Amino acid sequence: MNQARERVAVLGAGSWGTALAMVLADNGHEVRLWGHKSEQIEEINTKHTNQQYLPEIVLPEEIKGYTSLHEALQNLEIVILAVPTKAIRDVLKKVAKEITHPILIVHVSKGIEPDSLLRISEMIEEEMPAHLLKDIVVLSGPSHAEEVSLRHPTTVTVSSKNMKAAEKIQDLFMNGNFRVYTNPDLIGVEIGGALKNIIALAAGITDGLGYGDNAKAALITRGLAEIARLGTAMGANPLTFSGLTGIGDLIVTCTSVHSRNWRAGNMLGKGHKLEEVLQNMGMVVEGVRTTKAAYQLAKKYKVKMPITEALYNVLFNGEDVKAAVDSLMSRMKKSEMEDLVNILVDKQES
Repeated sequence: MNQARERVAVLGAGSWGTALAMVLADNGHEVRLWGHKSEQIEEINTKHTNQQYLPEIVLPEEIKGYTSLHEALQNLEIVILAVPTKAIRDVLKKVAKEITHPILIVHVSKGIEPDSLLRISEMIEEEMPAHLLKDIVVLSGPSHAEEVSLRHPTTVTVSSKNMKAAEKIQDLFMNGNFRVYTNPDLIGVEIGGALKNIIALAAGITDGLGYGDNAKAALITRGLAEIARLGTAMGANPLTFSGLTGIGDLIVTCTSVHSRNWRAGNMLGKGHKLEEVLQNMGMVVEGVRTTKAAYQLAKKYKVKMPITEALYNVLFNGEDVKAAVDSLMSRMKKSEMEDLVNILVDKQES
């Protein structure tokens, strides 16, 4: 059962921010959708559409668009952060200047910051003054904005250091079409959500090369083991990766034409250059940036991540796509159970 009506600001009027604003409006909340493009916000307010990101979708009239961050943040306590990872610090700096009381931030982006190697929740903690930050909740899981906006059944996960805050957000979003579970493993939820984009890029590449479903199934399976290895080394619960933010997110992102990471990889597999792919996508491909961060994390934690390493060499070192994939498929044979055993042993020893 949903909680009382809340005022909520959704920062980021892209496809995901808009779809989540629709869920909140359906639940009877006052929703303020902020974006920096005046033409887009005017369209949202007058035509109740967002054609660039969700074509043919009619938005609830209860969603009000704002270009003024100051106005969007007035007299509320819940902020949904739905901007690309690279924009998070800049947006949070602006948020901190506009509020005078603690807010609960729900981040719904999926990525890791290169070089600093921080998860998004850690970036929020760095940028928001402690007296202005009530709690941080992450919402993640297998969820395409296009299907959420059509009110198709969707299931996601929320996590936080404060599980009462996670439960509050569970109630905020939960309805008959949008089911929300809780998971106390904040690290695992963030790592699973971020790293699946790397595997989706690789899956798109194998499809672009015409290698078929068998190769993609192997890639997804080995990719899950790779994610679990790194996540566990960082302190996550390995069981998290068998859930919605692990295998669930991997399946939907690696197999759907809605996935921008899969589409980007597919274009790379067909011979397009990275710069051309990113220019043609029209939306941020988080997997590219996350590949660099995951490659750096693998070095830091001394974790073997062959798929990530191969993709890193393709994206940043100019390695031939086909040669990289073929090299992956011909790696030295090993026992399939070796990864699982090592993960469980490492977890028990930590």
